[in-house]
Amino acid sequence: MIDADDLIALVRNYNPRTNEAMIRQAYAYGRAMHEGQARQSGEPYFSHPVAVAAILTEQQLDDSTIVTALLHDTIEDTKSTYSEIARLFGTEVAELVDGVTKLTNLQLSSSETKQAENFRKLFMAMSKDLRVILVKLADRLHNMRTIRSLKPDKQVQKARETMEIYAPLAGRMGMQWMREELEDLAFRVLNPDARNSIIRRFITLQRESGDVIHKITGDIRALLEREGIAAEVFGRAKKPYSIWRKMQEKDQGFSRLSDIYGFRIICGAEADCYRILGAIHRRWKAVPGRFKDYISNPKANGYRSIHTTVSGRDGKRVEIQIRTRQMHEVAEAGVAAHWAYRDGVRVSNPFAVDPAKWIASLTERFEAEDHDEFLEHVKLEMYSDQVFCFTPKGEVVQLPRGATPLDYAYAIHTRIGNMCVGAKVDGMRVPLWTRLRNGQSVEIITAEGQRPQATWLDIVVTGRAKAAIRRSLREEDRERFVKLGRELARVAFENVGKRATDKALATAARHLGLSGATELLARLGSAELESGRVIAALYPELAAHRGEEVEPARAVVGLAEGQGFTRAPCCQPVPGERIVGITWRGRGVVVHAIDCPALVEFEDQPERWVDLAWAGGRHRAVNTVRLMLTIRNDAGVLGRICTLIGEQKANISDLHFIDRKPDFYRLLIDVDLRDAEHLHTVMTALEAESDVAAIERHREPGRKL
Repeated sequence: MIDADDLIALVRNYNPRTNEAMIRQAYAYGRAMHEGQARQSGEPYFSHPVAVAAILTEQQLDDSTIVTALLHDTIEDTKSTYSEIARLFGTEVAELVDGVTKLTNLQLSSSETKQAENFRKLFMAMSKDLRVILVKLADRLHNMRTIRSLKPDKQVQKARETMEIYAPLAGRMGMQWMREELEDLAFRVLNPDARNSIIRRFITLQRESGDVIHKITGDIRALLEREGIAAEVFGRAKKPYSIWRKMQEKDQGFSRLSDIYGFRIICGAEADCYRILGAIHRRWKAVPGRFKDYISNPKANGYRSIHTTVSGRDGKRVEIQIRTRQMHEVAEAGVAAHWAYRDGVRVSNPFAVDPAKWIASLTERFEAEDHDEFLEHVKLEMYSDQVFCFTPKGEVVQLPRGATPLDYAYAIHTRIGNMCVGAKVDGMRVPLWTRLRNGQSVEIITAEGQRPQATWLDIVVTGRAKAAIRRSLREEDRERFVKLGRELARVAFENVGKRATDKALATAARHLGLSGATELLARLGSAELESGRVIAALYPELAAHRGEEVEPARAVVGLAEGQGFTRAPCCQPVPGERIVGITWRGRGVVVHAIDCPALVEFEDQPERWVDLAWAGGRHRAVNTVRLMLTIRNDAGVLGRICTLIGEQKANISDLHFIDRKPDFYRLLIDVDLRDAEHLHTVMTALEAESDVAAIERHREPGRKL
């Protein structure tokens, strides 16, 4: 454990005007508070806060952040309090320590809904002061460096949490070095065999081909000297986890993986970056599709650099990053560069982003109300690499890797996304699922009346687009369910001789504990609520009568004793409709709907007419009604139609096609139903199905018994 003098010396290296007294006081206070506490390794516990502070000095952070690191566990693990820290070190430090304490208590690796809510809290903490996250990341880095002292199951838990949460967050904040180290430390725990295998391959490769990094670095330096460009050149082999991830993504073995070396060229001016790029491309062959210019199109966290991959010595692919010294400082520190000090003053780096603006750009996309959706969007945003596309006016739109024209449309405006019907990329019409690439120009084609479709959820990758599509689908479904529910309510009320007025619906909703008439109608339409319950809520005596099951043989009232009846096949009347009977010798009474055209031929035979009515109560689903449907000719459509009818508790007794065309089918379906309300429910549900072009009740006036 380094002592207070050594820690102060580390700070003084970049900030000679540091408040030495405050750091020394925080060191003494933290050590006293943690006195007697030990880590799992047996070391004094205070060695951990000191190590966290030392990590933060590498990023040249301000005194308040260094002091916060020394005290970050005092409120949680000791008798120290917020008010005492505020009194001794000021409100700024107390707020930071309190923020780190709250983050420590979040169970970010929880698999339950709580994880999403904790993510919200994490981003709220970030929005207040990003230094809270910087301390927490340094805290996690030191814990991962010393993870071997934990029990195996605890190691796996912490490593997985690091891989899923903290490493991507560090990368998103521009601290790529920390992301790579966190990933590799977690990889060592989660898949040690794979990591060791890659390291052994590296050793073998170096033995076979020599020190490739030294050779290629020498080649680049010699090239720059010939061009008269002053620059520093650094080379390194990529981290084992980075190589492993590339092997998984490309489904290649180590021997076939070429770009395992990375080189950085750091120069003095932006113009030199492009001179160096030209020299390298003249000397070595550029690999197509592996060029990114983050200088002209910086990342949201301030990152600027030119990336290119070339076939270098012996045909080996090498990735080269070209940037200026100021760009390099931001590339190393990321968002933390905003607080960096040098020579006792805050570093004025034109490329360092304002943390408040950065966090606003990150969180503005998390608009979903649903916990699971929010969590999905957070992870999508943190893991994403970026592509840069242009609007027709030349403005730059940043999107995650894998984004489509639909993502682009929603990035412009939710309304544009909702109305999108097509897209042009570089002037050519493309499908909406096309993956966009860097530098492409995108034009969105819109149309009034267009609405998002459920299939779009499988096309988009951004959280903003997914949230907007889901929100629109919910609203559209609700509108459809309310419309369907209103029709079902009207029929249900008419069946008991009542009217479904707004007042009646609102009263029923109140009795059923619902928020209002609209909610009641939406539940009716979505089949979450039966119309019988609505009637029972207002008219219990009618509902009780309706609840009695009617025997099919006694379904009609008005017949003479012993007289039988049959339903007329021409009009197929069902309970709930007005009916009349026509007597037939040897057949009893044939029941017709009152508006059946076949009744015209009996107008001059009044003696054969019988005044009838359906018996009150609940009828069985034995009344066959023939429906004529026109449906889309596509795989699975007929199956969905049959399933939909079954979901309405109706049985299909017969089905046959009457017309077959390349784009549609017309067919007749015989459905067994209870009553007119049941018929209306089935027809309305089918009418709402997008694959049903037309539906009608099919009556055949000439059809005889």
